Amino acid sequence: MKRAGRRAEVEENARVFHRIRRRAKGPSEVRKRLAELHAQMQDQVPPGFAVPEPEPGAAAVVDDFLPPELRGPSHDQVEGEMMPWKQPLVLDGEIAVCAVCGAYRDWLILSTRGQIWLRCRAGHQQQETRIDTAWYNRHSGPADATHATFEDCLRHLGH
Repeated sequence: MKRAGRRAEVEENARVFHRIRRRAKGPSEVRKRLAELHAQMQDQVPPGFAVPEPEPGAAAVVDDFLPPELRGPSHDQVEGEMMPWKQPLVLDGEIAVCAVCGAYRDWLILSTRGQIWLRCRAGHQQQETRIDTAWYNRHSGPADATHATFEDCLRHLGH
């Protein structure tokens, strides 16, 4: 039993020494190629590396994405926005009803100066305090048109 263990130990030592002798002959082809590539890349710098940051006061000039004729008006250039709401409007578990005529569907919801107004088909308007501009923004889609007057917008939406 001792001979078998000793023999396995001798064989293992022979393998280790064989590996050491193989390394002593010189680097493998892969190691040579890696050393050549490393030497070639010594003087190269990736693009943008070690480029000084722009000064904080200097603003970069960037062209706008859209040309001026395709830009829509910004929020500060618009008096307000409106969207149609055909179905009954349920707020806090109650259906919104026109205070004058009793209409409960086919609303225009207007958002202007941080306030929300409801306009029924008959043209009656009432401020709705249970809705805020965040609610309006979540439920309104993208604007499909801009109009110079309130009446033009009403005609566009069929009211």
